[in-house]
Amino acid sequence: MLKHMNYSKLFYHASNSTRTNGADSIPGDKRFVCSYCSKRFRCVSQLTIHQRSHTGEKPYRCTLCGKRYLQKGHLYTHQRTHTGEKPYRCSLCAKGFIQQCTLDMHLRSQTGEKPYTCTEYLGPDVGFIPNNLNFNETVTPNKNFKCVFCGKSFEYLSHMTRHMRKHSGEKPYICTVCGKRFAQKTYLTTHQRTHSGERPYSCMECGKSFSQKSSLNVHLRSHTGEKPFSCSHFCGKRFAQKTYLRIHQRTHSGERPYSCMECGKSFAQKSSLNVHLRSHTGEKPYSCSECGKSYAYKQGFNTHQCFG
Repeated sequence: MLKHMNYSKLFYHASNSTRTNGADSIPGDKRFVCSYCSKRFRCVSQLTIHQRSHTGEKPYRCTLCGKRYLQKGHLYTHQRTHTGEKPYRCSLCAKGFIQQCTLDMHLRSQTGEKPYTCTEYLGPDVGFIPNNLNFNETVTPNKNFKCVFCGKSFEYLSHMTRHMRKHSGEKPYICTVCGKRFAQKTYLTTHQRTHSGERPYSCMECGKSFSQKSSLNVHLRSHTGEKPFSCSHFCGKRFAQKTYLRIHQRTHSGERPYSCMECGKSFAQKSSLNVHLRSHTGEKPYSCSECGKSYAYKQGFNTHQCFG
């Protein structure tokens, strides 16, 4: 915990700097250095918050549900999920939001604004560069590592090694609980949450938690109304998830990749095939708690509950 830390580390490289009266920062001077990763900060308060990402300290606790946070501001935002307070309102539809950033995402879904340019990652030394730049005029990465299976080139040996596992089938990361293997360490970390129940990514709008950040990002669209995936067949339909777009595009292409092994009938969605299979198996998963009658399809079950 930070209260037991050696604070000489906290002020590393700061002792030779001239300190202004009562101030903990000098504009433009990043003299406070993290003892864990050497990242620099202009003031000690920023450094203190940053170092919690290394120590795991979360000093701010919600008195209603026990959730803990790194920063006081994050706790205040979370508490709105309990109080129902939504101070940020859309000027177009009056919908309320807990956070300003969620409102901003929602507004883009209303106006169609697309402020972010597609980028390409050129490694840790270069970072991300917008695709609308001429790479030949800016930076040309050296791709010296070539995959012996498909010839694809990589700038970093680690990237090539990870890629080659797709060809070799190598999965060096093993779950100690169930024995399942993974090609990448990040996949193993995500999988282990299915055993531990850990859901570290929380929606600040409704409090729902997720084991993966990507799942949280998709969920946020249910609040913002954002639908970034548009149909390329000129029908104008938009979708919140890429999988929904793929399913929709089959209405244009006529593709039906899921076939019944019993009768050969094909379907655009796997869920439709699963429902159809009940006509062969006789499965009736929907049961009335009043009379015990069972139904194979939810529509028939709902009709029964409405009219008896």
